Amino acid sequence: MMLGAGEVSATPLTPFRYEAQAQRHCPRDQVVWLDFRKGVYYARGQRRYGQGFDGSYVCLGEARDSFYRRSLLGLR
Repeated sequence: MMLGAGEVSATPLTPFRYEAQAQRHCPRDQVVWLDFRKGVYYARGQRRYGQGFDGSYVCLGEARDSFYRRSLLGLR
């Protein structure tokens, strides 16, 4: 499949069950907790980081490239 002008290709997400696995996958990137149901990600230090059954650890760059947005809950 060829992409035409104006079409965008998202970077595929590589979800991990454990934070250490995600960090090995992207050693130069930050690991975030992605909540698939809500379509947001949480950074370490936020209350919902690593919480819930509908999420996974992923690389920040992959989450952003896949059009997930950061959660503002728990930011100061």
